[in-house]
Amino acid sequence: MSKQSFRVCFCFKRIFKLRAIEPPQDVQNLFNHYSENGTMTLEHLRRFLINIQGEEHATKDDAQAIFNTVKHLSIFQRRGLHLEAFFRCLLGDLNTALPPSPTVHHDMNAPLSHYYLFTGHNSYLTGNQLSSNSSVEPIIDALKRNVRVIELDLWANDKKDDVEVRHGGTATSPVKLLKCLQAIKEYAFHSSEYPVVITFEDHLTRTLQEKVAKMVTETFGDMLFRPETEYLSEFPSPESLKKRIIISTKPPKEYLDTRSSSKGREGKKKTKDSTEEQTRMKERHGSRDKIETEGSMNEVELEEEDIHQDEDLQNAVPDYRRLIAIHAGKLEGGLDSWLSIDPYKVRRLSLSEQELENAVRTHGTEIVRFTQRNLLRIYPKGTRIDSSNYNPFVGWMHGAQMVAFNMQGHGKYLNIMQGLFRANGGCGYVKKPDFLLEVGENNEIFDPSEPLPVIKVLKVKVYMGEGWHLDFHHTHFDLYSPPDFYVKVGIAGAPEDTKTMETKPIEDDWAPSWNHSFEFPLTVPELAILRVEVREYDTSGKSEFAGQTCLPIAELRSGIRAVPLHSRKGEKYKSVRLLMRFNLEEISDSD
Repeated sequence: MSKQSFRVCFCFKRIFKLRAIEPPQDVQNLFNHYSENGTMTLEHLRRFLINIQGEEHATKDDAQAIFNTVKHLSIFQRRGLHLEAFFRCLLGDLNTALPPSPTVHHDMNAPLSHYYLFTGHNSYLTGNQLSSNSSVEPIIDALKRNVRVIELDLWANDKKDDVEVRHGGTATSPVKLLKCLQAIKEYAFHSSEYPVVITFEDHLTRTLQEKVAKMVTETFGDMLFRPETEYLSEFPSPESLKKRIIISTKPPKEYLDTRSSSKGREGKKKTKDSTEEQTRMKERHGSRDKIETEGSMNEVELEEEDIHQDEDLQNAVPDYRRLIAIHAGKLEGGLDSWLSIDPYKVRRLSLSEQELENAVRTHGTEIVRFTQRNLLRIYPKGTRIDSSNYNPFVGWMHGAQMVAFNMQGHGKYLNIMQGLFRANGGCGYVKKPDFLLEVGENNEIFDPSEPLPVIKVLKVKVYMGEGWHLDFHHTHFDLYSPPDFYVKVGIAGAPEDTKTMETKPIEDDWAPSWNHSFEFPLTVPELAILRVEVREYDTSGKSEFAGQTCLPIAELRSGIRAVPLHSRKGEKYKSVRLLMRFNLEEISDSD
């Protein structure tokens, strides 16, 4: 492709000559250094991998595998690589910024509370939180992407004789619980063998709880994890729970049929909704007094948010109670009570993003201490009816394992979430940093509010990009000329680390060369995510999206690397990629 024309009006065309893609000067210089008489042999390439790419254990077999990726091209020479072939190897699939064959490499034998879990929110919804359809398809898609925590809201159907999944108090359509369970069974371990947690938001009568118990037991059989004791003193490890399904819920409050209740004799009883549903409704409607929820017989009273598990478990159906491996709920009282630690029992606590933001101002270290043994789940506030998401680092920096996200849409924060869970082989479990798990000699705990020193610096160079002309129509970005691409490079992470910079736009070029360098000081490199986004510049001020990726810095490979880009939804483009260079340097005490 040497020329490209753009119609300006019925009579005129603009014709652009397309520049041939050339290796950046750094690549040419390195080729000259690691070649002889214009040819790079296997041994030359092996030394390049060790010295420049940081692959200290590279072998001739590794070099041969790279040779093999260009054997089918006319630019390949049997004696070795010349410059153009070497350049194509650098842009190839074996030279990506993250390992091309990812493997699980974190220690998977610690308790569940030591890991971040890829967590979904209202996993059954296809779109917004108020009027979209409920379906098994979003659940299947999430599991294929290695989401490990699936949330299902359980309600009685219109006839009160079966259980359906829907978002209560909204116009969302229902889907049968059994279909959801069957989909989870089929796809739970499609892409990862590590355990799947199903969190139930339960709004059922005792009779329907019995039905759920039977459904779950018959669907999952031996896949279902059932602890030997009612309460766990410590969570098992992901390794010990491979290919197991774990049920997590709090004892039901809504429609709880207690024969000893005097309210039950009235025919129409007042009921209390689940704490999480209450919080969502308060945020969505801005009311502190009363709300109406779909399916309720009269007004639901918003009582104080206390759920005392021991009392409620006595009222729950025995078979249903035995399903619960991870007990959830808030103890009586406020934050101090919610974050209390029982040396004999571990549990799950759920807070909305707003509750968490308020809690970290006064109880930051207590939250970190709580999450060393117990599980903390964070969910989006009720006003996010468009299924948008929130900054996950507030939860992650305080040790929250289940930062629940809406997977239905797209956006910066969902891309960041996908970036974190590209780590550890993409298995859906990422080990928390040691500093969140350590206890000092004087029982001191990491304080997220304290300033932290810079311990590493990430150096990034953006060389060039290619592939847009193959994946997009030539008028997709601009009707009258080739695109003017620029690159935004930034860090998502701890507040001190968060920063974004950008290159200048390169005009009218499908394969732009920027050759722009950046430096990012890092205080918490273990959690830092590198954000790369390409946009097409427009003089009107409205730039257009042209690809993105988010990469966990802890797993970045050093050297000159290919960086494939993805759509807003996280789907990888077939051809679009950047050539970049990475170097993560330690800061010595003398610095």
